[in-house]
Amino acid sequence: MRIEPCYFCSSPCYPGHGMVFVRNDSKRFRFCRAKCHRSFNKKRNPRKVAWTKAFRKTRGKEMSVDSTFEFEARRNRPVKYDRELVSKTLTAMNRVQEIKEAREVDFYKNRMKDSHALKKSQARVEIEKGEALLAPAAAKDREKVVRNVLEKQKEKKRTIKKADDAMVE
Repeated sequence: MRIEPCYFCSSPCYPGHGMVFVRNDSKRFRFCRAKCHRSFNKKRNPRKVAWTKAFRKTRGKEMSVDSTFEFEARRNRPVKYDRELVSKTLTAMNRVQEIKEAREVDFYKNRMKDSHALKKSQARVEIEKGEALLAPAAAKDREKVVRNVLEKQKEKKRTIKKADDAMVE
């Protein structure tokens, strides 16, 4: 049995799950769940529905061009069973999956590299807007910090005096 992608959302449809709609021209549409089937019947465009892979690809949230996608293409050539070929195919599938995951991580990092600076600038703007609210709390914190610094300085002086007294004796 094959694991085929859902026509609407592109998620995997496992054997015995979901439903298949066969049009009059004998084109098969496989759906993973009723939500996808209902959306298809309502003639919704998957590229405009936020939870589909098509939406994510059109918005640049997911990789859309990569050489690893060619391995997922369906091939209808029957191949004679060979144990060595099967083992090589399985190892190749695992390796392709590793490469794909690494490239997705790189893609995500590349896409998100500017977001840290953007979030920081947005936070600064937000702080500047509400600076009046933060002033009393900041003043209390400053007092605590100043007290701690003064206490540490006093402790250092005490230890120095003790060390000097010990040397004199």
